[in-house]
Amino acid sequence: MIILTTLNNMGIPVEGWHILAGLAILAVITEIYVIGSQLLARRNKTLAPMAFYWIPWVGSSIPYGIDPYEFFEDCRNRYGDVFSFYMLGRVMTVSLGTKGHEFVFNSKLADVSAEEAYTHLTTPVFGTGVIYDCPNSRLMEQKKFCKGALTRDAFRSYVPKIVEEVTNFFAVNFEGKTGKADVMTTQPQMTIFTASRCLLGDEIRSKLNGDFAKLYSDLDNGFTPINFVFPNLPLPSYRKRDLAQQKIRDTYMSVIQRRRMEKDVQDRDLIDALLKNHTYKDGKRMTPQEIAHLLIGVLMGGQHTSASTSAWMLLRLGLDPAIQDELYQEQVDILGEADGSFRQPTYEDILTMTKLQNTIKETLRLHMPIHSIFRQVMRDLPVPGTSFVVPKGHFVMASPGYSQQAERYFPNAKKFDPRRWMTPTEKMAESETDAEAGETVDYGFGAISKGVSSPYLPFGGGRHRCIGEQFANCQLTTLMSCYIQNFKWTVPEGSKLPAVDTTSMITLPVHPSYIVWSKRERN
Repeated sequence: MIILTTLNNMGIPVEGWHILAGLAILAVITEIYVIGSQLLARRNKTLAPMAFYWIPWVGSSIPYGIDPYEFFEDCRNRYGDVFSFYMLGRVMTVSLGTKGHEFVFNSKLADVSAEEAYTHLTTPVFGTGVIYDCPNSRLMEQKKFCKGALTRDAFRSYVPKIVEEVTNFFAVNFEGKTGKADVMTTQPQMTIFTASRCLLGDEIRSKLNGDFAKLYSDLDNGFTPINFVFPNLPLPSYRKRDLAQQKIRDTYMSVIQRRRMEKDVQDRDLIDALLKNHTYKDGKRMTPQEIAHLLIGVLMGGQHTSASTSAWMLLRLGLDPAIQDELYQEQVDILGEADGSFRQPTYEDILTMTKLQNTIKETLRLHMPIHSIFRQVMRDLPVPGTSFVVPKGHFVMASPGYSQQAERYFPNAKKFDPRRWMTPTEKMAESETDAEAGETVDYGFGAISKGVSSPYLPFGGGRHRCIGEQFANCQLTTLMSCYIQNFKWTVPEGSKLPAVDTTSMITLPVHPSYIVWSKRERN
């Protein structure tokens, strides 16, 4: 009676009280079920320990989404290197460290599937019939088709194109002697301009202005956590994503069809390479639409890595002028002329920029573009060295980005120190040789190292290792060489390193993130 009187005084009628009581009972029953099911699951010693959670379906999504590495570290301290967590209706079994890399990246194709894990996210962005929207054997052949645009001869032709694009960008966007730039505006633009010029040619690059460039931004917005869980919703961002995909695809297809009709197929770019070589081993050919979709996938995949890495590198160097000075002296030593100017670099030149290469390597160590890599389990999968079995339908997850920030592999791991790569420790040295030593395997696109036991794997490993690794290195080294030759920069006074944008599936700095630049005075 006291409760009823109180509720009536609050203006809540008896009928409303019954609804509230029902909801409260439902909440209690739900929590009892959630907690009870977790306690029962812990009695099953074949399952990896589950990180405790309170909210059904959501599980541990919030702490994982806020800071995945901190979440992993907390779980590792509680449960060890192998544990599970519940994320948006999915059970993710994490295996940390180098053993985790071996487990996830080198599991048999019959046991785990990247296609089942990622297709609902990538297919609306890239398009049908390519990347993860096709059998793995097809993807391996698609990688092979692309290799013609990723050779040393191709890289030699790319370096002057990147220099020209970056120089033109500076002329328009860095006017005057000093200024302020948002790296989350400049770096995605510079990356897409240089990558499209090199990989897709002058014809496509000429269209990347104004409204057409905005389409790439709309398409890029398809890579967010909500898109991973709900690939199709009646939201404005989804409509923009789909419209952008259609317009970019149609533009690529018009170029493909024109070159075919006019028999204008040479050796200029990736479009020519795919027009020459797009027949699978079974005799089936990629359609013009699938070629267009693959072009979108290649460009978008590389865009994330280079945009993120160059943005973080500018911010890191803005906090450390001494390293900037060392990098500038390296540019003088390699490219400097007697009159104080710099000659145009060659591909061979950028390979000798050891300090700059080490700075890129250190940036990738602390800011791996993708923090978690996972596969869907296709049949019950034992975890080597444990009594755990991951059930069919669950997911396995590795995190090289976590290992790259772990003290057990990298002393003083949180410090940005490119010099560490000059005299790597024994465990770090493994990462230097892992890609070159040991057994190799050819998944259809060329021999690569089968070993993935290194703690440093910024481009992944195994059959899904990024084939654009060498292009990214060429692009980043050339782009940053131009920055170092032309500017000094800092972060705004009182600023510190920006936080990671948790709304993105890529480890980008929050937008905006500024540097304050001044042009270098030439002798």
